[in-house]
Amino acid sequence: MIALVPLAQVDPLAVESLLDHAFGAERRERTAYRIRTGTEAIPELSFAAIAEDGSLAGTIQCWPVLIACDGGESRPLVMVGPVAVEPELQQGGIGRALMDRMLEAVPEGESLMLIGDPEYYGRFFGFSADRTGGWRLPGPFEARRLLARGINVPDCAGELGPRILSPA
Repeated sequence: MIALVPLAQVDPLAVESLLDHAFGAERRERTAYRIRTGTEAIPELSFAAIAEDGSLAGTIQCWPVLIACDGGESRPLVMVGPVAVEPELQQGGIGRALMDRMLEAVPEGESLMLIGDPEYYGRFFGFSADRTGGWRLPGPFEARRLLARGINVPDCAGELGPRILSPA
């Protein structure tokens, strides 16, 4: 049994260790990291899965990003990921539970995007590449893995990058 808690309740060093276990130390070189450079995870949409023994079993983080459409319009999006589960606990439903919890917390009308497996994220969570074909990213990516979800996902050509949120 796992408990889902706000990620802010977890030691950041434990999160970094989990991400290294799940994705390797070279994970910071990925395009997803470039997209969200200079931003902080959105606390209301970032969660941790805690095992019965109190250890960190998984995490999900969401980030504020922006698509700057070539026509001059900019539209905010939430970038989902990484979704990370300790390797020995993968295939046990923890990642899916984290996704479900995050989706429950998403405000109505919010547009989400991620870079991930279209067969998985499409089948279980309704993400697709239908409106992302014109998006450009600050690094290499497979177009079929650039996915979005939401009624307000922009269907424009443009550059995806960080959205810096000003303090309240």
